[in-house]
Amino acid sequence: MKMPLEGCRVLDWTVWQQGPLASMMLGDLGAEVIKIEDRRSGDPMRGLLGSIGKIGGMKAFVQRNFYFEHCNRNKKSITLDLTKQKGKDIIYKLVEKSDVFIQNYRKGVAVRLGLDYNTLRQYNPRLIYATASGWGPKGPDVDRPSFDFTGVARSGIMTVMGEPGMPPVHMQAGIADQIGGIMTAYTVVTSLYMREKTGVGQEVEASMLGGMVYLLGMLVDYKLISGVEQPKWVRATAGNPLWNYYKCKDDKWLVLGLLQSDRYWPDLCRALGIERLEKNPRFADMNVRGTNAAELVSILDSVFITKTRAEWQDILSKHGDLLYEPINTITELVEDPQVRANDYVIDFQHPSWGKVPMVGFPMHFRNASASVRLPVPEFGQHTEEVLQEVLGYTWEEITTLKAEEVI
Repeated sequence: MKMPLEGCRVLDWTVWQQGPLASMMLGDLGAEVIKIEDRRSGDPMRGLLGSIGKIGGMKAFVQRNFYFEHCNRNKKSITLDLTKQKGKDIIYKLVEKSDVFIQNYRKGVAVRLGLDYNTLRQYNPRLIYATASGWGPKGPDVDRPSFDFTGVARSGIMTVMGEPGMPPVHMQAGIADQIGGIMTAYTVVTSLYMREKTGVGQEVEASMLGGMVYLLGMLVDYKLISGVEQPKWVRATAGNPLWNYYKCKDDKWLVLGLLQSDRYWPDLCRALGIERLEKNPRFADMNVRGTNAAELVSILDSVFITKTRAEWQDILSKHGDLLYEPINTITELVEDPQVRANDYVIDFQHPSWGKVPMVGFPMHFRNASASVRLPVPEFGQHTEEVLQEVLGYTWEEITTLKAEEVI
């Protein structure tokens, strides 16, 4: 089945997570992605496994670099010394034969190396030049460096998690980099569509900060429209006890998503064996349940703790169309049959590791496909291949470039 970006060539001059994730998504959609790495150091993510272990307490038995693999499948790796003119010349020749150039270096680096949009568009006016930045293309902090942790902090998300009185809650998973990369890929695909209509390339940018504002858009609009921040939720006194989460006998948690609580209250009472409360004047409708929320949450706590989560899931499934779901751990998530059925986690036949599970592509197309075709490339694995097959270099020319330490 044809892939949406089949025939598109992407030059990926990015490091860490935000930029590499964006180009990987394009690769998942069928684009040929050529990852350009410094011939001496490469993408810093290649060597970061030890540091991540120290930060996150990772055990020594982890051998595969999950951090690098997460963002770099479906790519070819070439190594270049971009401080040398012959290294730049290779980029310029690749730009002539490419559709997209993505970079995420600090402002000014691309200009200094002659890899900025104004330079590259001279070689290909149809080029889509995308920058994945920290803080956006304008403003007083446009030159400030950024990492995911600082992006998460500045976005406000650490202060809206948890309950009142708690200190800011650190979010793992590089979520600011992740959403920044997703928004960058979205921007590139949109620009490619525009180019098909107009024939014109352009420079585009997406940032961690902009992505996080958009991710938290409902909370941001709450503040903008109401003038105050949305209050934090206190589980023990939740205004709608049927829109809450409860601990079960096996220390696992279950969410009730009964937003239209009056509709579901009778069925829930029967499922939990608390029919006596259905018409109790303290709990008979949504308003009084809100007024007496702390009492009802305490009652529901005492009920849910009597059975395991699996037992409650079985019971709830037999009483109408009650909305409930488990609060998964990551271990439970990757084994969730719904996740597997939709290929949100897939099995990939890795040339070195055999069959390995990995995150799949999160979207589906009726008449097209997205897939994992290539494993994460070894450092510089495809340099000679790209020079020969894409640019037509001879072996003699490649040997000379090696001797001159250009590649």
